[in-house]
Amino acid sequence: MAKYLLLKHYRGAPAPVNDVPMAQWSPEEISAHVQYMNDFAARLEKTGEFVDGQALAPEGAWVRYDGEGRPPVTDGPFAETKDLVAGWMIIDVDSYERAVELAGELSAAPGAGGRPIHEWLEVRPFLTAPPTITE
Repeated sequence: MAKYLLLKHYRGAPAPVNDVPMAQWSPEEISAHVQYMNDFAARLEKTGEFVDGQALAPEGAWVRYDGEGRPPVTDGPFAETKDLVAGWMIIDVDSYERAVELAGELSAAPGAGGRPIHEWLEVRPFLTAPPTITE
């Protein structure tokens, strides 16, 4: 089995077919989307392919080490994550092909008007060994 990250983006990927921002969805449309995601995860739990998944809140902060007891904190910029990453799911599957199959199914979650979003999902394998350095 191999672990893959299915990464959902707010933006930064090609536009989905149903490209209405979630902020413009009705409460019922949001509930239907969340229910689809929960049902998808529950099905994968039964097959042993689900590891974890979370949606991310839009707020956050940059933090770095800047000497003992002084981590500076700032509200941005967040071009690589806060503005782009909406959430993720980790799956543990037998093959890359299965990861792609599941990502394709997940991209059909309903959006505005109850129509599938057909959003792009990033499929990334987990690193299983340190990279080798060739000289």
